[in-house]
Amino acid sequence: MNPEAVPTAEAPERLAFDLQDLFKATPRHPRFLLPLLQDIQSRYRYLPRASLKLVAEHLQIPESRVYAVATFYKALSLTPKGEKTVKVCLGTACHLRGAASVLDALSRSLGIPPGGTTADLRFTLETVNCLGACALAPVVTVNERVYGQMTPGRVAELIREETPHEAD
Repeated sequence: MNPEAVPTAEAPERLAFDLQDLFKATPRHPRFLLPLLQDIQSRYRYLPRASLKLVAEHLQIPESRVYAVATFYKALSLTPKGEKTVKVCLGTACHLRGAASVLDALSRSLGIPPGGTTADLRFTLETVNCLGACALAPVVTVNERVYGQMTPGRVAELIREETPHEAD
């Protein structure tokens, strides 16, 4: 998805049109708030602010309740995320084996701090407390792909592998 394709508050009519199928498939009951937000997040990789108002209207609940749920769960985001999420484990085993230097190398290579997203929306860099793969420490995941025994020297290779190559 290119940055221009990311829905914004300036295009709520388009967003309402894009979300019609989700609203038709979702009953108008507050218990469907979280699943509906998850579906929107899956579609856009974030929750466009205009979608919060549309969800509130559809479920007939206050917009403040939608916003509260959207900001409570770490899995939901109000800012655009990259096509690929790079997660660096900072758990004890990974920390002891150099995860901080891997994180620094990734941050420098991508040009973003932890929690940031590249301007082209290709990558989001995050840290996690544990990925549950301590024997492979330090561990980095890119979406569902696991990179074990990561070193700062392998960061360039990882980014090269995960960057789509455009046809010449």
